[in-house]
Amino acid sequence: MTYCKRIRINKNILFLLEVTSPYRHLLTMASEESEISKTVQDIEVETTDLQNKELENKEKSEDTGDVTTNESDSSIDTRQKVDFKVIFNKQKYDVTFPIDETIAKLKSHIETLTGVPSAMQKIMFKGLAKDESTLNDLKVTNGAKVMVVGSTLNDVLSVSKPSEKEIKEAAKSETSSKEPLSKLKEHKKVLDKYGKPDDALPGVKNVKEPLPPTPVAGMCNKSGGKVRLTFKLELDQVWIGTKERTEKLPMNSIKAVHSEAIVGHEGYHILGIQLGPTEASNYWIYWVPAQYVDAIKDTILGKWQLF
Repeated sequence: MTYCKRIRINKNILFLLEVTSPYRHLLTMASEESEISKTVQDIEVETTDLQNKELENKEKSEDTGDVTTNESDSSIDTRQKVDFKVIFNKQKYDVTFPIDETIAKLKSHIETLTGVPSAMQKIMFKGLAKDESTLNDLKVTNGAKVMVVGSTLNDVLSVSKPSEKEIKEAAKSETSSKEPLSKLKEHKKVLDKYGKPDDALPGVKNVKEPLPPTPVAGMCNKSGGKVRLTFKLELDQVWIGTKERTEKLPMNSIKAVHSEAIVGHEGYHILGIQLGPTEASNYWIYWVPAQYVDAIKDTILGKWQLF
């Protein structure tokens, strides 16, 4: 006789089958079925456990992802920025910078691009930009061009050494510099011979004023020729103009600017523009209005001097 129905077996039946030989094949089938059923149940339990763990891991991952995203979002700079070009030494750099940042901060960024130390930079945008001004103050807009003038440390270190003649002349000049410039023979001769030019601008002592919008004129040189100074900030040049010619000098090639009031005429100065390594290379200009002297120095040299 063949039984097709599934048989559930308890301990009593198993004992009965064990001792009753005609039903031994049923015992064998029941044991095998019991083992299979147990294995299936174990697999189902393990599968359920794995599914639960995967679900928990997924939830944790999603929670962690949310936190990371929020942290990332909080670090995003949402300030308004402006895209413009920085021009230095005929090279152009694309810069994106917050519009409310100062020129001082911009200089630090430009230093990483050009290698020019921030203290040795002059930023030109519609004139010389002050460190405390912001890009918004200067009205820098998208696509604008900002010019940088200055020298890298390598350029500074490559300046040629003075010759022996220049060193001797400098030593001679230092020895005689104890006297006021206007009392030294070379300068007194010019002052006495040519006197104050008829078209000299009014000089005001103990007063500092910015450069006028027009060239500073009404001055003279050692030969008595009339001199005017024109400042081309967009080119980083100062033009020394005379009747005969105009010298266009890069501002970063000028080593120093010396000045001293004329004794008896303290509203005017003698100004020396040093074109070489020593004071012997000064280009002397007489009857410079005193109120413009500091502005001339700052414009040519910026706020730093190397010598």
